[in-house]
Amino acid sequence: MNKKLPITCPSCNSELKVQSLHCDECETTINGFYNLPLLLKLEQNEQDFIISFMQCSGSLKVMAQKLKLSYPTVRNMLDELIEKINNLQNK
Repeated sequence: MNKKLPITCPSCNSELKVQSLHCDECETTINGFYNLPLLLKLEQNEQDFIISFMQCSGSLKVMAQKLKLSYPTVRNMLDELIEKINNLQNK
């Protein structure tokens, strides 16, 4: 089972930050407070959409065929994702 990295606090729903990173190979641990990268702040299905979009060379027509959805539906999905990314960047 793959564990999903939580991005919000289960108690108050605030954004989480990374506090430490650890290398199992050499046992190095890095401590500090770091913001999550923008793409990790997206839901898994949004990340999957971006990966599929890249694999389709940015073609909404190919994406629509792959997802078995209409072109306007896929266009709306992309527009909503762009808006969400813009909002996250402006925080």
